[in-house]
Amino acid sequence: MSKLNIVILAAGAGTRMHSSLPKVLHLLAGKPLLMHVIDTARLLSADRICIVYGHGGDLVKQSIRGDDLIWVKQEPQLGTGHALLQTKPYLDQDGLTLVLYGDVPLVSVHTLKELILKTEQEFCALLTAQLENPTGYGRIVRDEQSQSISAIVEQKDGNVEQLRIKEINTGVMIIPNRYLHTWLPQLDNNNAQQEYYLTDIIALSVEHGVKVASTQPQNLWETIGVNSKRQLAELERIYQTEYAYKLLDQGVGLADPTRIDIRGDLICGTDVGIDVNCIFEGTVKLADNVRIQSHCILKNVTVSAGTVIAPFSLIEDAEIGENCRVGPYARIRPGTKLSTKVHIGNFVEVKNSQIASTSKVNHLSYIGDTQVGENVNIGAGTITCNYDGANKHQTIIEDNVFVGSDTQLVAPVTISKGSTIGAGSTITKDTRENELTLSRAKQLSISGWKRPIKQKK
Repeated sequence: MSKLNIVILAAGAGTRMHSSLPKVLHLLAGKPLLMHVIDTARLLSADRICIVYGHGGDLVKQSIRGDDLIWVKQEPQLGTGHALLQTKPYLDQDGLTLVLYGDVPLVSVHTLKELILKTEQEFCALLTAQLENPTGYGRIVRDEQSQSISAIVEQKDGNVEQLRIKEINTGVMIIPNRYLHTWLPQLDNNNAQQEYYLTDIIALSVEHGVKVASTQPQNLWETIGVNSKRQLAELERIYQTEYAYKLLDQGVGLADPTRIDIRGDLICGTDVGIDVNCIFEGTVKLADNVRIQSHCILKNVTVSAGTVIAPFSLIEDAEIGENCRVGPYARIRPGTKLSTKVHIGNFVEVKNSQIASTSKVNHLSYIGDTQVGENVNIGAGTITCNYDGANKHQTIIEDNVFVGSDTQLVAPVTISKGSTIGAGSTITKDTRENELTLSRAKQLSISGWKRPIKQKK
């Protein structure tokens, strides 16, 4: 296979975004636009990936990492042809160069492979599309007899007849390097925009008798670019809907495919059910028969078989075991690992803790930096006091412990096997096995005390 160079043009200012953030760093499905394109380029096994940057360049380079990326600065920005010219020293003398765009994030690997197959070292090839309303796009002009591509005419340079054409240039093209090295220096800016158009490469190709082939994408939305936040929002919905349909085709049950957001990878087993308005970030794995009820947020989470996540729960960087029940309104923070049949009640927060099988943390409790054994019951309003103002300390709760409601466990402390903690206690010392431990002030009734009365103004 020929060497493949990929150039991603990402130098545009993006003024219509009305943002100080460079356009290519705006997020689509939780990932920068440019990162979508880079990930696709990497799947094509390119020999070199060059990124042409300009506006907000330092921030773009800091935000996008990769030892396989070659960064090329375009300054000033004088058009797409000028942008590609800046990469000339980094392109191989032979092979092919594929041109992509940092603000066209959803072009697929399949579509690009089809485009690459259209060239055989002798041809240039374009990705084109048919639009009912082609306004704003460069038009594909074809020879009337052979129907081969003879030119690309930009909107501002087209005549009335040319502007009626509905086949447009997406900007994605592949060019043999042996032609590219010769033609790039020949580009001029004799046009309405006074810019160096990359599309003039096609005119040079025709002039030199080099065939220009074309192909079209599987889906029209693959070619949509982002120039405004409105377009970004529209593309977000397209992305999410397509992802939802893929999940449905795999057998995942979605209450409403228009009300789910996946900002990463969602991997599902069989008979998984997801209710409305759930958000999945990073890598989330849901095993067989998992139920995610409405309005939940999961980020980098593994949920084992048979578990139910009740509404309005937030889980991040955690492992949830089999047949657990979490929530509603639970917050599971990073470093947490729940074993099998664990119950986390409503308004419970768990952080950096391991909870063994069949244990329960009931409502309105905070468990932080804690090792919880098997068959433990932690009553409502219990708090592990893990922070002394400077350092974090660990609480250990061994098997078969019962902690009464409204208890404070002041770490470092061990609640020994079989212990019972009386409600309303503050525990500062290790307890003895199988005994009741409590710490309460003596109850008093004060004679003659009267409740304050609100004073009249």
